[in-house]
Amino acid sequence: MRYLGLATDYDGTLATDGVVDAMTVRALENLKTSGRRLLMVTGRGLEDLQRVFTRTELFDSIVAENGALLYDPASREEKLLTEPPAQEFLTSLRAAGVKFDVGRAIVASWTPAENVILEVIRRLGLDYQVIFNKGAVMVLPSGVNKATGLRAALDEMRLSLHNLVAIGDAENDHAFLSASECSVAVANALPALRERADIVTKGDHGAGVVELIELLLKDDLKEYDEQLERSAISVGTREGVEKGKAGEVRIVPNRNSVLVAGASASGKSSAVAAILEECEAREYQFCLIDPEGDFEGFAGALPIGSPAEKPDVEVVGKALESTQSIRRFDAHSSDIGFRQGRSRRRRRRKLRRQRRACGYGSHKKVDLSRARLDGPSSRLSDQAAIVQSTAQAPAARAHKLS
Repeated sequence: MRYLGLATDYDGTLATDGVVDAMTVRALENLKTSGRRLLMVTGRGLEDLQRVFTRTELFDSIVAENGALLYDPASREEKLLTEPPAQEFLTSLRAAGVKFDVGRAIVASWTPAENVILEVIRRLGLDYQVIFNKGAVMVLPSGVNKATGLRAALDEMRLSLHNLVAIGDAENDHAFLSASECSVAVANALPALRERADIVTKGDHGAGVVELIELLLKDDLKEYDEQLERSAISVGTREGVEKGKAGEVRIVPNRNSVLVAGASASGKSSAVAAILEECEAREYQFCLIDPEGDFEGFAGALPIGSPAEKPDVEVVGKALESTQSIRRFDAHSSDIGFRQGRSRRRRRRKLRRQRRACGYGSHKKVDLSRARLDGPSSRLSDQAAIVQSTAQAPAARAHKLS
């Protein structure tokens, strides 16, 4: 299962005029039954939300006050993720005639009060930001938004943003939608949000959420894999096809299997390095079993084990449980049949020789010389592709891994 959680906005997404209908509640219950996690990410204060929505127990976590407050419905514990508003700021707003509500950290008002609020912030020299939500105006410390609150919630749940689908409708939803693996806008969303979303539902408000949940339960959004270009990993282009979207071959995380095969010194390590670098750039987690130490110098990875020391099982377990994105395991151990004895310098020289044999300067920009992608193969799953590297010289470098 690729998508382990759904994060949803409240007003304008789950709710219409502050009310969530029975059909939407049933859909949320069905999603929970599938084993997925539910998160609400809202600009409302917690008490205000609980007043209008009585089914908060459906959610595993609630991010309230536009990312400033974390609430666990099961334990009823609250966690403030930033400092409360300065009393001097509140006093100045009252003196300026601004009507507003105060939460744990948020100061909420309505347009056109933003001009006066910004002037007060400037005059007091405060590091505050003004966030819009259609007609609402929210003030929070700089750097606090729905995305930062969502990350805090996912860290406590040991989930990644790569496991998440997010749905919303307004300006303040841009941050957490763009941070999620798949972003969805309901039909009534603002045009700017619909334009940037990966998927736009046919239904509006709660009906759009119901539509999304049905698609998740149907096939885990598999039918949308091809259009989720920002979350796919490019491995090259098809032979005989001009470079472009039609000829590009991409790996869909959590869906595809890839076999890299070829003769010795044909460039297999460089091809794998290019794929891993794109994983690193997109902050995907990976685990590399590296018996010969070809990837000892791979930047951004956490090595576990060495030619003289076998990997510590407890360290491996902790690394897998971590919310950090990049992991690489060097498994050098005679106890499990891996070769030892080569120095790190010899391994690096070997990898450089392989790259030069295929015309590679470094694995930051890698060309798969005369590469051929044959797939799907009957010997693998219908999701798999075989990458055969048959390079003998740096000529005809046509298939770039970027």
